[in-house]
Amino acid sequence: MAYRNGTYIAFHAEGKTDPTASDIKYYRMLKAWHEHDGVDFKFVNSHDKVAAIKDTSRRETIMGSLRERLDNSKNMVLIIGKTTKNDTDFVPYEIKYAIDTCKIPLIVVYTDYAGILNPASHRAEWPAALAARIDAKTVKAIHIPFKRAIIDQAIGQFNLTTQPSGPLSFYSKAYQESKGVEFNS
Repeated sequence: MAYRNGTYIAFHAEGKTDPTASDIKYYRMLKAWHEHDGVDFKFVNSHDKVAAIKDTSRRETIMGSLRERLDNSKNMVLIIGKTTKNDTDFVPYEIKYAIDTCKIPLIVVYTDYAGILNPASHRAEWPAALAARIDAKTVKAIHIPFKRAIIDQAIGQFNLTTQPSGPLSFYSKAYQESKGVEFNS
């Protein structure tokens, strides 16, 4: 059995390789925070634990690599941007495998919101694979904004043994504000 200490990060790349043209920019921001000595943000990146694959690799090779990375993970960060719900191949597969097979908690991170207080109100942005598992209550997920301090807290807090209380968990307004989130009145 794999040593499951990694954080798997899923995002919709929209089939693009330009690092600014899709949600890959948020993945790269997480990596930059992690690699910066002056920023308190550390995690074990599951993507670094398995050999890289080329964009031209066959689908079966890519799926095998995704499974191996998820098998080494204690949690999964799912970045929800404007087009994530449109992904029909890798993001749905990652969600299904993470929840149904690996049983790891999801840290659902929304890129376009200052704070998250009502995760259900974001349903229209969810990929169908996530919505189905939230409806079936088979996922344990915390829903948070794309803010460094809150992401860092969730990565450190949630794992195989300490999971969010249900499919629509979120941090309180007071807690989010203590981490720098500014809500509009």
